[in-house]
Amino acid sequence: MARWSPLALVIALLAAVGLYGSTAAVAAGPITVATAIASQGTTATVSGYVVGQPTATSTVVKSNFPTDYALALADSASESSTAKMLYVQISSSFRTQWGLRTNPSLMGRKIDVTGPLGAYFSHPGLTSPTAFAFSGTTPPPTTSTTTPPPSGDYYAAANGKTGAALKSALNGIIRNQTKLSYDQVWEALKVTDHDPGNPSNVIGLYSGRSIAKSNNGGGADQWNREHVWAKSHGDFGTATGPGTDVHHLRAEDVSVNAARGNLDFDLGGSAVHQAPDSLADGDSFEPRNAVKGDVARMIFYMAVRYEGNDGYVDLEINNSVSNGSAPYMGKLSVLKQWNQQDPPDANERRRNELIYSDYQRNRNPFIDHPEWVGSIWP
Repeated sequence: MARWSPLALVIALLAAVGLYGSTAAVAAGPITVATAIASQGTTATVSGYVVGQPTATSTVVKSNFPTDYALALADSASESSTAKMLYVQISSSFRTQWGLRTNPSLMGRKIDVTGPLGAYFSHPGLTSPTAFAFSGTTPPPTTSTTTPPPSGDYYAAANGKTGAALKSALNGIIRNQTKLSYDQVWEALKVTDHDPGNPSNVIGLYSGRSIAKSNNGGGADQWNREHVWAKSHGDFGTATGPGTDVHHLRAEDVSVNAARGNLDFDLGGSAVHQAPDSLADGDSFEPRNAVKGDVARMIFYMAVRYEGNDGYVDLEINNSVSNGSAPYMGKLSVLKQWNQQDPPDANERRRNELIYSDYQRNRNPFIDHPEWVGSIWP
């Protein structure tokens, strides 16, 4: 008589009561990758280590990930045999947080994924997941399972408009936001500005320096909350509203933040201490090339979001670098150039999604549609 393995016996028993091959979970708690591979056709929470991204039936890449669409799990972080891996499809609502191109630091981390077990890339897999979490997290981290609205839906009121009419329509869309306190901004930035290479750190906007999330404050070499639209330009301070809007607040080294001060943006100057790829002179600041477009789109967002029609100051962009305390920011011609020179990348899009889904429930339209800059400011 043939001897049955414990796993085969479990599957046989499940089949006998009509569960195997249905959408029922194999077990109430997380199952191993080996069990998931043998239990295709059920629904379960699978616990395993992220070991790469599947790109074909027998190919899993370990670096230079091409997309955020899939990952492979194994029972060992060092597993190299694709036969012992479960291929997990990452649906659109989870890609900014769990895709490997955007979050390569997930490699080697143990996570729990819930969803139906079924073939993916003609290989044992899990498709259309309903939840992701780091293993052992209690309670599991909040993860949105709602796909952000397609641009055509979110921006429906702006479709077909140009110039001042487009600006007005966008203001009507994005001013409907959840507002944070200035203390809440600390915690938000630890998520939105995290270092993809080290989840315990944040990345400084102008310096590019990786700093421990816990090392925030006002001391030397700590990081604090940089107002990209300088708060003195309109004198809005740190009051709830423009002073706490995470779309233009970024993590930055204290001394680099001070070096930027309330300078307008323009080209030229000398290297900034601790941010040598950024430049400053007596009347302007030039951020490093990698974030020039990010800075420009934050300024364009502020000028559209705050129009003076909901109790907040009316912020506008001009072509000056001597704006002082006036509610203006420049230099428009240079900001337009930076928007074209440095288009939105995966990190900027990820940040926009996080602010929308987890914090403010509004978006920066110029990350979704950078071409709208030229329409509003021809």
